[in-house]
Amino acid sequence: MPAQNVLFILSDEHQRDILGCYGDPLVKTPNLDALAARGTRFTNAYTPCPICVPARAALATGRHVHETGHWDNAHPYHGEVPSWHHRLRESGRNCTLIGKLHFRSADDDNGFTEEIMPLHVLDGLGDLLGMVRNPPAPRGNMPALAHEAGPGESSYTRYDRSIADAAADWLRKQAAAKSDKPWALFVSFVLPHFPLIAPEDFYNLYPLDQVPLPKLTRAPDHPVLQAMRQCMNYADYFDEATTRRAIAAYYGMVSFLDHNIGRVLQALEETGLAQNTSVIYTSDHGDNLGERDLWGKSVMYEESVAVPLIVTGQGVPENAVCATPVTLLDIFPTVLEATGTPTHSVDADLVGHSLYAIAKGAEPARAILSEYHAAGSITGTFMLRHGRWKYVHFAGYRPQLFDLEADPGETRDLGLEPAYADTLAACERELRKICDPEAVSARAFADQAASIEAHGGLDKVMARGDFGYTPAPGQKPAFA
Repeated sequence: MPAQNVLFILSDEHQRDILGCYGDPLVKTPNLDALAARGTRFTNAYTPCPICVPARAALATGRHVHETGHWDNAHPYHGEVPSWHHRLRESGRNCTLIGKLHFRSADDDNGFTEEIMPLHVLDGLGDLLGMVRNPPAPRGNMPALAHEAGPGESSYTRYDRSIADAAADWLRKQAAAKSDKPWALFVSFVLPHFPLIAPEDFYNLYPLDQVPLPKLTRAPDHPVLQAMRQCMNYADYFDEATTRRAIAAYYGMVSFLDHNIGRVLQALEETGLAQNTSVIYTSDHGDNLGERDLWGKSVMYEESVAVPLIVTGQGVPENAVCATPVTLLDIFPTVLEATGTPTHSVDADLVGHSLYAIAKGAEPARAILSEYHAAGSITGTFMLRHGRWKYVHFAGYRPQLFDLEADPGETRDLGLEPAYADTLAACERELRKICDPEAVSARAFADQAASIEAHGGLDKVMARGDFGYTPAPGQKPAFA
């Protein structure tokens, strides 16, 4: 394909199915819907980890969490493993970041030509409490999710407006510079990550009597997920009225995100850069939004682990849908291909494939992996998407199995049914071709134990407390 620029747009915690182009009849997302009409929409895209810091490290490096050891929100990326940002910059291409990264620090060499208004983990440390997993540490900020839900402004809504402003300014300056080399602009919004507060105009788009309530209200009957539910006990503070406010706010936040993305895409058009720019939109993970009595992310159900993914550009099929399972690890080779950046021998073992090739019909012979070793988990959790099957392996506990073709809502756990023993065994064999889940889980626990000691021991980590979510630049954390 001809070399072109890349505008890579990332959101945070955007549930895949809450997009008009993904079939939601209520949500208003005209800009992302129009983007999907100009390119290919992937219906089975997955995060490498359903929590921010590990997902973003994997997105940067093209490597699984167990390969790099970015286990949780206290093991942030700090430039030590080559990223696609490094590869572009090394080849003389401008690669600029605007917005949320959730790496360790802007003082590290994260590979960018420039970082504009970056958001990194708190104090370069992140969520130390999330490393306490056996048993999981109690969280102090759980009530806030429900209590804050509704209309208004937050530091995150203000931050996202600033990100859109800065991105539009950058595009105008880049157009005036008339660079002869392809560039990449990474625009990283923080919405619809909680707090569940939407600007009033966007919140009011969704009357409370029209917002959908969770379809599945019972918590999963599995010991690992029950432990997660007990630790991440957001649901204890929700009744129906609060749930309606929260979901209306989330929908409003998605529409506000779409509005800001529209502002960036408008600048791309007005500057004349759109004709030679591939636009990619995705999110780092999803959000449970009350399904199965779960809020937040951190589990392997589709609401949490699946992500929206839209790709446009020269040679990309327009108004197309691709059902081939893909992963955020595919972003690394995709951006390099788009910009004509030479591949490096060190990257030869990356598992990612070009999304442009997959959009045009390529079907890599692989299974898609996601894994979780962070807050609330009493063991390592591994999700394998293999054809129609979703297999969830809990180290030391019974697995789950879902047939996503027959049961896309994951209402029937076939792992409990003897008739599917052969399928379970086949899926486990595929997982073990990628990693030894028990060994990986043990390594994560050992690394976390060592890190807890390095930060002063368990008592000191527990005393630091829970700050709920990473504060926007200039905002003070609220520990509880």
